[in-house]
Amino acid sequence: MSVHHATVDWTLGEGDFAKGRYSRLHSVEFEGGITVAGSASLAVVPLPWSSAEAVDPEALFTAALSACHMLTFLDLARQAGFTITAYRDDAEGFLTRVARGKMAMTKVILRPDIIWAGEKRPTEVELADLHRKAHETCFIANSVTTEVIVEKPGGRGVPVLQNQP
Repeated sequence: MSVHHATVDWTLGEGDFAKGRYSRLHSVEFEGGITVAGSASLAVVPLPWSSAEAVDPEALFTAALSACHMLTFLDLARQAGFTITAYRDDAEGFLTRVARGKMAMTKVILRPDIIWAGEKRPTEVELADLHRKAHETCFIANSVTTEVIVEKPGGRGVPVLQNQP
């Protein structure tokens, strides 16, 4: 077991809290000392009460799934004898109304673009198996009920892996 910390810090500043007219801008400090500006999504809270320059919780959620999948995938590929020199994911997370008054991140699509090196390259079957294993062992994916789809880059709508929550 391990424990992980994040500190979220917000203060009212100017604004009318009772009327919902206050800034949602806050800071998120991660273990290790990295601090990022956070805000509500512009899709949820309009300007000027949110900030386009800050990261929202939905983007952080999408990034966490993407990064966990990548880190797990890299290790599995290494164990299988493959060499990767670059990995870029154009991930998308979908916030959807699931019930009256309730929203949820219902789907995240990962689109990893992987650059392989060396003689040994995975077949389509091996690649799909690496993604399946990465998804099954990713800590974050194991923690959520969100549907996660892995697609080929540029192959929007053609899943390599699709789990059902």
